Amino acid sequence: MARARELGERVLGTTSPNPPVGAVVLDADGAVVGEGATSPVGGPHAEVHALAQAGERARGGTAVVTLEPCAHTGRTGPCAEALIAAGIARVVIAVPEPTALATGGARRLRAAGVDVELGAEQQAAEDGALAGWLTGVREHRPQVVWKVATTLDGRIAAADSTSRWITGPAARAEVHRLRATCDAVLVGSGTVLADDPQLTVRDAEGRDAARQPLRVVLDRRGRVPATARVHDDAAATYLSRAADPAALLAELFGRGVRRLLLEGGPTLAAAFLAAGLVDEVVLHQAPLLLGDGAPLVGSLGIATITDALHLAITDVARLGGDVQIRLRPTRHTGGPTTGGGS
Repeated sequence: MARARELGERVLGTTSPNPPVGAVVLDADGAVVGEGATSPVGGPHAEVHALAQAGERARGGTAVVTLEPCAHTGRTGPCAEALIAAGIARVVIAVPEPTALATGGARRLRAAGVDVELGAEQQAAEDGALAGWLTGVREHRPQVVWKVATTLDGRIAAADSTSRWITGPAARAEVHRLRATCDAVLVGSGTVLADDPQLTVRDAEGRDAARQPLRVVLDRRGRVPATARVHDDAAATYLSRAADPAALLAELFGRGVRRLLLEGGPTLAAAFLAAGLVDEVVLHQAPLLLGDGAPLVGSLGIATITDALHLAITDVARLGGDVQIRLRPTRHTGGPTTGGGS
């Protein structure tokens, strides 16, 4: 199952609005004979890829998948039927299918005599590649990942507004990898006017990747000039005049966005945090001190420590001379709850 989750992570950002599923097929002796992950929309699902790789060795074997195989015919045929036809004897599933349209795969498999285990390492799968898709199913909005680079004293820019480069090359490369896992990248008009970012995914040599996330700019007052780099032909761009974060997320959800990277400044970040609409934080912290300059986040309307927004650290890693900290909000100052615990 850990390998199936890893396969799903590899296609994160390429499958929306479909879920990024991973699948592993073992033969009757327990040896891995096939692996697969969801193709972009219209292509084969993870199980079909894994079965094709396994061939006849799948007969009498086990399929391990991160999401319950579908039982309906959409752009592709039902994966439950493909598993039955391949002679799979056992299917181990992490996450039960949550949608009415695709549910019934486990039931169909059992009716055909296949041994089915549901809920294997379910939480790990839900917290992994499937998180964005599940947020869409449950809350009808994209998952929001807030990425921010800061100094030790919580500054994202100096007093003269300079911010390049707070972090080193390893952290900047990680930002491009993170963008590649998302369907869209969001900034506000203030960031465009101050920094003129291109917001594309680029490799170590600065070349644009073949697949680019949608560039989204919240520009309520129409301030972004036609000469801004977000208007170049490197990627598609969507300018929104949405009144608030919830309205913006509704617009993007309607466009098939299931995982959104928030790269805006402190005001936009504060709006999303105060609304309870940040699901994960990726903080890149450099060993620098400025003492003044733009803060990490704008006002959250918090007057006392007991009302602080709480976050749980899920991972810490070195990125060259910088540190990457991943966190999840566990209690929000307002809006819908997107984290658990207290």
